[in-house]
Amino acid sequence: MSNYQAEVASAYMDHVDDDDDMEDVDEADDDMPASDSDVDEFDYSSNKIADTCAEQARKGKDIQGIPWDRLSITRDKYRQTRLQQYKNYENVPHSGDSSAKDCMATQKGAIFYDFWRNSRSIKSSILHFQLRNLVWATSKHDVYLMSQFLVSHYSTLTPRKHEVLNVEGHVSPSEKHPGSFLEGFTKTQVSTLAVRDNFLVAGGFQGELICKHLDRPGVSFCSRTTYDDNAITNAIEIYNKPSGALHFTASNNDCGVRDFDMERYQLVNYFRFPWPVNHTSLSPDGKLLTIVGDNPEGLLVDPNTGKTLGTLVGHLDFSFASAWHPDGLTFSTGNQDKTCRVWDIRNLSKSVAVLRGNLGAIRSIRYTSDGKYMAMAEPADFVHVYDVSKGYETEQEIDFFGEISGISFSPDTEALFIGVWDRTYGSLLEYGRRHNYSYLDSFL
Repeated sequence: MSNYQAEVASAYMDHVDDDDDMEDVDEADDDMPASDSDVDEFDYSSNKIADTCAEQARKGKDIQGIPWDRLSITRDKYRQTRLQQYKNYENVPHSGDSSAKDCMATQKGAIFYDFWRNSRSIKSSILHFQLRNLVWATSKHDVYLMSQFLVSHYSTLTPRKHEVLNVEGHVSPSEKHPGSFLEGFTKTQVSTLAVRDNFLVAGGFQGELICKHLDRPGVSFCSRTTYDDNAITNAIEIYNKPSGALHFTASNNDCGVRDFDMERYQLVNYFRFPWPVNHTSLSPDGKLLTIVGDNPEGLLVDPNTGKTLGTLVGHLDFSFASAWHPDGLTFSTGNQDKTCRVWDIRNLSKSVAVLRGNLGAIRSIRYTSDGKYMAMAEPADFVHVYDVSKGYETEQEIDFFGEISGISFSPDTEALFIGVWDRTYGSLLEYGRRHNYSYLDSFL
């Protein structure tokens, strides 16, 4: 994401209050949300619509609780209008149209994950329209997400949420470690988030990094990656080294990728690339690192030296997402040309599959831990789940309305969570993996 794009993001946040959302669909058919920047900020005092459960959805209730029978437009008509009017953000003009010729046809209509609940009390939010990694599940019952200046934990069992980290005021580390920014930060604008097991890292617009162990009070470590004007933290990935040591990588707009050792609380690697890095992902064996950013071409590099081992050619615009399949042989990249490309390290000359979105860029990609499914999220309205074992040829298309703050499978693959950002219908969507013994649900 270039410095110009960061300025665009700032302007975007300044004018969202003037845009429309689902609350206005009954007022005028011609005045509907149509772009990445058409969702108002949340009105937290609004909680008009009750949660929707699976039983209600089976009886015909809209999963988001939208009262289509009382509106002046049908759901099908509104969907058609959204598809026609939504403006995909592109850095390379017409990249979305040009990429269509490479995309494979898929069979839609499959159901791999069943709708379970839409929780209206959970309001996830987005600070930058291109960065959508703000929802993380650590179990099928535990989800962490950004909600304005709060990182919240939501339990599907209670169901309740509680505050984990509040960055609206002053945040400073309660532990002392060499290299930690002891002064801390004030009113941090969180651009990206990562949570794994009991460890959380929040990245900010000014290069801030805030690290917290969820089983300890306070903040463990703070760092500022750079004082450059172009400092936004675009993505965080938490991982364990083969030795078991806890690490995370931070991808930044200053063209840098930094690797931190959280056993010693030290920066251990720093690599620079020719363009801003929007996302990185490490292979399961820890030997390869995918680098994507403000360049149509992606890179495969050595995570220990930063040496380029391969180049990914095929995308037509800038990329903001990547993820590895658990087999360590294939991985995927998501781009503003509306496609997700799947690559095989044994032959990087061309992608093995090209999957296309409906509205816009592919901004988030996740695989289930067993490798059976892959999910990709567009900026709004659609999450696509593919059966990897069938060559990505069959898919479940999850269709709703609202900007997507993030997607996450639970580590046991049993749940899929989707954060929806919208002033009126913002929520957390929960889906459960379908099994052949689903008839037992009647006993739950």
